[in-house]
Amino acid sequence: MKNKHLVSISDFSKEEYIKILDSAEDFEKQPVQDIATGKVVATLFFEPSTRTRLSFESAANRMGAKVIGFSDASSSSTSKGESLADTIKTVCCYADLIVMRHPLEGAARLAGEVSSVPIINAGDGANQHPTQCMLDLYSIRKTQNTLDNLHIALVGDLKYGRTVHSLVEAMCNFNATFHLISPESLKLPGAVKMHIKEKGLNYYQYTEIQEAIDKVDILYMTRVQRERFLDIQDYERVKNAYILEQSMLKNSKPNLKVLHPLPRVNEINTNVDNTRQAYYFQQAQNGVYVRQALIAAILGLK
Repeated sequence: MKNKHLVSISDFSKEEYIKILDSAEDFEKQPVQDIATGKVVATLFFEPSTRTRLSFESAANRMGAKVIGFSDASSSSTSKGESLADTIKTVCCYADLIVMRHPLEGAARLAGEVSSVPIINAGDGANQHPTQCMLDLYSIRKTQNTLDNLHIALVGDLKYGRTVHSLVEAMCNFNATFHLISPESLKLPGAVKMHIKEKGLNYYQYTEIQEAIDKVDILYMTRVQRERFLDIQDYERVKNAYILEQSMLKNSKPNLKVLHPLPRVNEINTNVDNTRQAYYFQQAQNGVYVRQALIAAILGLK
């Protein structure tokens, strides 16, 4: 994995996923490991982020690396008209690894084509979010003691939700059964469903959470993303389509865990937070360990 880009979750094999998850377990046991002294990680966030950016920076700092970069495109030279390609070529002169989030689909792939240092995609539009996927895999394995043969419900914005797209693609390697819950206008794209079909796996589509909630091991809630809608009226029609309440978990399987990539808006009531099923804040914590493992692997430190 040394010097390898992580632009799409398909850039890593199933075996490489497992190696990263095993390494993340080691970092969870010992988060501070001074193995990246002298390395520089650039975080280029052309789109707002809290958890992803801060967890990458936390991961790099705990390993002894220095962090440079920006959290707002307006503070970069792209605001002056510089092309993304030129920005990446320039930052390569200053860093050993680039972590990039961008609002346009395909931006991370372009960055990978022109970069002389490894690129980690921290989210490109509605396309992919592979490091969120890796921490989701870690959270699923940690709570279920396996990744194999699980029933997973994906709820909400399945059309624009890049975290969902990456997770479906990855879990197709583990014989998952998918329960897809969304409004008609936000169904999982056909290109993503094709991954399920190609593996010969099953998926079921619903419009109500209650139709699937008692059948699944993982309930993966997502936010309906206002920033992906061109027409605000379309957003208003679906923004509160699904709100998970504590009472809805009454007959769930004993091993059920509720995940969410965060931030949440209204889709999980706070009365769920203290239930045994809630795992979304621990999930965010897991992001630090997984991103430490990814940085270490890509820089050839472990």
